[in-house]
Amino acid sequence: MRNLTLRQIRIFLSAAKHLSFSRAAEELELAGSGISLQINEM
Repeated sequence: MRNLTLRQIRIFLSAAKHLSFSRAAEELELAGSGISLQINEM
């Protein structure tokens, strides 16, 4: 099992809270593709 980074955990929690990758991206000031990539790597 791969270790998760703190960044990936924050991204996951934000996406789960908003039920949306785009809203998580806005909250974290990241690109939507970055959110998707990090979730995919998890």
